[in-house]
Amino acid sequence: MSSCVTPQGSTSDLILHGGRVWTGDASRPFAAAVAVRGGRIVAVGSDDEILRLRRADMRVVDLGGRLVVPGFIDSHVHIESGGEELLAPDLRSARSEEEFARRVGEFAATLPPGTWITSGAWDHENWPGGVEPTRAVLDRFTPRHPVLISRLDGHMAIANTLALDAAGITRTTPDPPGGTVVRDPATGEATGLLKDTAMQLVSRHVPPPSTAQRAELVRAALRHAASLGVTGLHDMGGRDDIYRELESRGELTARVTVYRPISRLSGPAAADGSAMVRTLGYKAFADGSLGSSTALFFEPYLGDPDNRGLALADLAPGGDLERQVHAADRRDEQLAIHAIGDRAIRELLDIYGRVGGDDTRSRRFRIEHAQHIHRDDIERFAELGVVASMQPYHAIDDGRWAEKRIDRERLETSYAFRDLIDAGAPLAFGSDWPVAPLSPIEGIAAAVTRATLDGKRPGGWFPRQKISVEEALRAYTAGSAYAGFADDDVGRIAPGMLADLVVLDRDVLSIDAGEIVEVGVVMTVVGGRLVFDGQVGR
Repeated sequence: MSSCVTPQGSTSDLILHGGRVWTGDASRPFAAAVAVRGGRIVAVGSDDEILRLRRADMRVVDLGGRLVVPGFIDSHVHIESGGEELLAPDLRSARSEEEFARRVGEFAATLPPGTWITSGAWDHENWPGGVEPTRAVLDRFTPRHPVLISRLDGHMAIANTLALDAAGITRTTPDPPGGTVVRDPATGEATGLLKDTAMQLVSRHVPPPSTAQRAELVRAALRHAASLGVTGLHDMGGRDDIYRELESRGELTARVTVYRPISRLSGPAAADGSAMVRTLGYKAFADGSLGSSTALFFEPYLGDPDNRGLALADLAPGGDLERQVHAADRRDEQLAIHAIGDRAIRELLDIYGRVGGDDTRSRRFRIEHAQHIHRDDIERFAELGVVASMQPYHAIDDGRWAEKRIDRERLETSYAFRDLIDAGAPLAFGSDWPVAPLSPIEGIAAAVTRATLDGKRPGGWFPRQKISVEEALRAYTAGSAYAGFADDDVGRIAPGMLADLVVLDRDVLSIDAGEIVEVGVVMTVVGGRLVFDGQVGR
């Protein structure tokens, strides 16, 4: 089947019929057809009801029994980084440190000497023994190019000697607050590995991309998103200037909600947004990641009794993070704060509770990732109305090795999708792309099966936390819409809602769970515009 991604064009009137429509609307969960006019849904019903609305200028598509769902909304992405990875060398599939360094060297050979290499992502858990990389191997393959490349979780990076020299890092360089310059225990020299805020010691020396380069990264990301049925993206730590420029040119093919870095809190308040681009609030960090052993826990990491992780902000009552949350709240701007370890999550819930007082729920405060929740804090998400913005694909990835980091008791409530839903907590799904694949279908499969990527847990990693396909669909549609204060306009297929729709080639609600990952997208519609066309019905 041929397909194409089309640029943003004029709104078209459209009828989809002859299929099965999962509306996500409790008042009418299923229908057979839907009509779109002026960028919004005007009717949902039977084939006969909808075809009576047909006009000569409407595009009419026979779905041939295929499934229509609301457009997928990814609640946590890094759009420019994702575009960069699409255009970058494949490093994460490397199966050894040597292979990783060789691939970086092959990419370097295509660039002028002195060009910084920052593209790609690696995962040492795929290497024999899970050994962390050092600059020594990189130096052999990149003697003329400074290198700074992050681990796939973004909380650890490897730099070669040229990059460390450019940043002036020596054996006497102190660790910055919230970060670690990893050192050779025998010599005290930096190994090239930098954790969390220590990455900034080098990254601030990397020349920024031009506006034209940034725009090309976003275009690549948007093409990829449209092909996967993603109609909305919450960009964490991004900037809205490129999106507004692309919108003015008619090139924006997904709705983008921007959460600016918390460092920009002192800047001007967010301007009024459009139906396509909104700047809603701020992204901050409470701790690091499990893969980098920097997520903040009450108890130490296994085999590392002195390590409970890193607090990347002052989490104390009245501390810096609480003051920032207060300041943003006074400006009526939303907070989306990264917290992975159980202690970071609890202290952030405490902060949200103090700031929100008796009206916390209306703020829709967000905790990004919320991976390892203490069992005593599950109910608090529901009580405070805090959105758990989670990425199910991380569970089937981390499940390969997480038991090397933390004990089984903590893992029982890791990626606690079932417990959160049962408690009545707001749940939004996303990918954290490019840390994980952008595909919502892969995310749904992960939430439903919890079958780890190594194939060793086909029945599911801590299967008690599995959820249904419908629950996962809702988290990727209405749940993410709610997280971004857009639930009056998107996330459901109902009259009056914006016409963001996806046609799937198979009925994900009726097939075997193991087949979900094979489901494909054949049509993506944003506001009545056809932005991806697999030529269904032609």
